[in-house]
Order: sequence, then structure tokens, then C-alpha cells
Amino acid sequence: MNVWGVGGLENEVGAAFAEEVVQDGAFALVEAFEVAVDPDTDFLAAEEGHRALAAAEILAAALSGETAGLTDAGLRAWVQGADRATLEPLVSQAREALERTLGPDSELPELWEDGEDAERWRGYVQSVRAQLG
Repeated sequence: MNVWGVGGLENEVGAAFAEEVVQDGAFALVEAFEVAVDPDTDFLAAEEGHRALAAAEILAAALSGETAGLTDAGLRAWVQGADRATLEPLVSQAREALERTLGPDSELPELWEDGEDAERWRGYVQSVRAQLG
């Protein structure tokens, strides 16, 4: 997988997920969170973790109206037009997905822990968590 930054949209999976959101809207966010918190899944694979992080970042942007960090024009347009009242109920599921993504049964922390950007990645995840309240 190609990664060019610590953000949820700064890798191939996150970029592809952004396209899904543009096409499928909030349904894509719900699906990413549901997969991440599925109690029948013993171990969260990196791809699913990346999708959950991207979904949380997109949700936070949609709720705050802050699109400066979104480089994809289609995603930026979707976020600007998103109905915040419809998205607000997803916050608790997004927080749960972030917890799972950072947890011991997730592949992502393992992939980042030995790299030079490990602290930046954890800081990014914590900042998304803070944006979601």
C-alpha cells in the first residue's frame, strides 16, 4: 500500500474510500464504522482500519464544516453539502471505531509503531478523536 502521510486520507485506501463517500454518501461512513466495530471480527486488518480513520476524518470535517484539509474536490463538495443532522448520530460509532483502530486487536498500530512517524500518526488519530468530541 502506498502511504504519503499520517492522515486518514493520505494513503491509497483512504483516497479510494473518499471516492466511495462521494458516490455513496453517509452510507459509506456507516459501513466503515460498522466493519471496524464488528464484534465478530477478532482482528482489524490495516485496510479496514484505514477506512475507519478516513471515515472519522470525513465525519469530523462534515460536522465542523472545515474542509481545508480535504484535497479531493469531490469529497470537499460532498462534505460542504452534507446534512449535519443526519451525520451527528454517527459520532459515537466513529469514536468506537477509532478506539478499535488504536487497540491491541488492530493491525495499524503495529504497522506504525516502529516507523519514524509513529508519534505523528497517533497524534493525528487523537486529533480526529478530539474533533469528534
